[in-house]
Amino acid sequence: MTTLHPVRPAPPPGTDDGLGGGDPARPVPPGGELLAAVLAATPEEEQPVTHVHHLPVRPSRTADWPEWVDPALRERLAARGVGAPWQHQVAAAQLAREGRHVVVATGTASGKSLAYQLPALTTLAEDPRACVLYLAPTKALARDQLASVAALADPSVRPAAYDGDTPAEERDWVRRHSRWIVTNPDMLHRGILPAHQRWSSTLRRVAYVVIDECHAYRGVFGSHVGHVLRRLRRICRRYGADPVFVLASATVADPAAAATRLVGTGVVAVTDDGSPRPGATFALWEPPLTERTGEHGAPLRRSAAADAAGLLADLVERGARTLAFVRSRRSAESVAEQARRILAERGRADLVRRVDSYRGGYLPEERRELERALSAGDLLGVATTNALELGIDIAGLDAVVLAGYPGTLASLWQQAGRAGRAQRESLVVFVARDDPLDHYLAHHPRAVFGRPIEATVTDPANPYVLGPQLCCAAAELPLTPADLADFGGPVAEAQLEELVSAGQLRHRPTGWYWAGRGRPDVDIRGSGDEPVAISEAGTGRLLGTVDGGAAHATVHEGALYVHRGDTFVVDEYDVEDACAVVHPESPDWTTVARDVTDLAIVSIEQTRPLGTVTAHTGVVDVTNQVVAYQRRRLGTGEVLAEFPLDLPPRQLRTRAVWLTLDHRAVQRAEVDDAALPGSLHAAEHAAIGILPLLATCDRWDLGGLSTAVHPDTGTAAVFVYDGHPGGAGFAERGYAALRRWLQATRATVASCECESGCPSCVQSPKCGNGNDPLDKAGAVRVLDVVLDELAARDDAGDPGSSDAADAADDGMVDAGDEAPAAAEPDLVF
Repeated sequence: MTTLHPVRPAPPPGTDDGLGGGDPARPVPPGGELLAAVLAATPEEEQPVTHVHHLPVRPSRTADWPEWVDPALRERLAARGVGAPWQHQVAAAQLAREGRHVVVATGTASGKSLAYQLPALTTLAEDPRACVLYLAPTKALARDQLASVAALADPSVRPAAYDGDTPAEERDWVRRHSRWIVTNPDMLHRGILPAHQRWSSTLRRVAYVVIDECHAYRGVFGSHVGHVLRRLRRICRRYGADPVFVLASATVADPAAAATRLVGTGVVAVTDDGSPRPGATFALWEPPLTERTGEHGAPLRRSAAADAAGLLADLVERGARTLAFVRSRRSAESVAEQARRILAERGRADLVRRVDSYRGGYLPEERRELERALSAGDLLGVATTNALELGIDIAGLDAVVLAGYPGTLASLWQQAGRAGRAQRESLVVFVARDDPLDHYLAHHPRAVFGRPIEATVTDPANPYVLGPQLCCAAAELPLTPADLADFGGPVAEAQLEELVSAGQLRHRPTGWYWAGRGRPDVDIRGSGDEPVAISEAGTGRLLGTVDGGAAHATVHEGALYVHRGDTFVVDEYDVEDACAVVHPESPDWTTVARDVTDLAIVSIEQTRPLGTVTAHTGVVDVTNQVVAYQRRRLGTGEVLAEFPLDLPPRQLRTRAVWLTLDHRAVQRAEVDDAALPGSLHAAEHAAIGILPLLATCDRWDLGGLSTAVHPDTGTAAVFVYDGHPGGAGFAERGYAALRRWLQATRATVASCECESGCPSCVQSPKCGNGNDPLDKAGAVRVLDVVLDELAARDDAGDPGSSDAADAADDGMVDAGDEAPAAAEPDLVF
């Protein structure tokens, strides 16, 4: 039974403040009353809310304008209602003005833009030749910031965008005339740095480089971006420039260290947020179990998408401007359509047209119009991917619905922060998916409200990142020994030797030269495999592309492929030519790939003896092969048929964390030979699902394998590995926080109300073994033994056994289990 905390009384009746877009005679109630209203018709026994948290109002703290700020800029800011800056804005601006690299890491809507606009626009006013390079992770944010700068800058600045949407005929004009160039890491990597001779007049005048929402750069992508920024610093030095880097970030752990790793030079952090924060009611919501069953008869919950659509419709009907964040492009359109249908069934045709979806993949003009309509209040409800998470100024939202955990606490708070009015409490609802991590968060509010934001994980030394980036740098300018410190020093030297041996670089007395033809083709977002083109049979129309690393599992022959809400079935997949041919079809089934995995230990880097259990981290070789696929009925997950596939195996050298359990540990867990594989398998699934609680990753970034006897260890073993060549840093963070990670895993499995396992605890949506075998009770006993050993080492004062960082470790299944798959981020370029 759910007990709702008391909420603040509603404000006195009056007219709407003009931001809601609802009935002006009916002001939108505060967040607590909105929540009570949408729950009013729900029977007590079906109450989905597990916890309600109240975020208090925070008053603002302002500071005096620095004397050096351009007077004309101050006048423009005053005309826009900025009477005095907040303290963190002035602190960051002053550091940048003094030539210090700085990261301002404060909450959503805390005015981080002004922290870099003050020093940058003032410098542009003082020096008519100076220019600024601004990098954003999404086009929505880039265009929003472009409009903001255009309103504040002197006409001589001529701010302009240089990205994939910029027409070819405009690009030369931007390069020659703009003094505030808005771009992204992809364009910097592919379009600017390789053509630095043509950009020389701009690059020699760069005074500031702004890296907005820098917490978005993590994992392998973030590691690539870090080297792109090192290449930028190197090229700027070549032309005599030494720009100041100003980074803006959501609240993250140790932002100075994260920003320093990203930029490659020392960065100072400003974290004391002086901006005001309106109050908010934040509800954790878990849809109830239903009578429907899925794989192996496991009970299924009502979907998070269905509940999010219902909430979106309810809130729109009450005049509340609402964003509903979902996890995939298809869900964005589905949730919006469901909400429109609900409103139509209620006879609210006037509101149907005020609900829409927003995601990557839309045409630029479509995105611009949706952004305008949302900011203006013409739209009341929008279902969106993370494309609207970052930065874009959407003032006056009343509510945010999060359909599923977005992967990190930083993203969760960034999305939640989209709601908020200065004088009115907003509502945030986190709707848990049928997933171990979501289930854990719904029942452990301290993991949401009482835990520090996780640290950003990057690994610039990853050889699968470092090698290609050194090739890019050498193709731009020959590398010299003096350059290597920026790229890792001894690590870079060793990598250069391998590149020379492979014939990719030539070593001469003056340095290292690119030896290939043309320019290096490096995909900073993908796995390094060639993207697979998807074309429609008959017409030959190119529908899109799929990352090469995910193609075997997603566009194999017979696979169901979804593009912009339309469904297609794959007729042919040509591995060598990297293309797939599809035809339109709308079946009542979906497809799930089945695979087998083998894993061999290459090297052990760290070992932690724990009595009958031992923890390790190191390098492994993973061989994965997609061998079949299943057709499963939509809605129920019932397996209709299984078809074999003949696809080649794929090799991955990466980093892993693993546990070995000797025979005494297995005996203590009271797991016999028949139950052991299923017990390890279930523990693996749950642990993989929980790992993103402690590391900046998604379960789709990870793979796992377990077996009763692994040939390299001679014992029962559980491996969890990074699903990226060379690793992404997730396994190491799991090893460092082993006890906390497994405690959360055990709590998730033990607390789930299902009898023998379900998607909320031990079943996985990407299990290569079809979620068989699984033993939920055995998994709890295995985890108990491991945790007992960890606790005993901590009690004994073993310094190697304490958790030293935010992270996690994971799982198990015989002959191969969860293989990594490409997530569907919507950071679109």
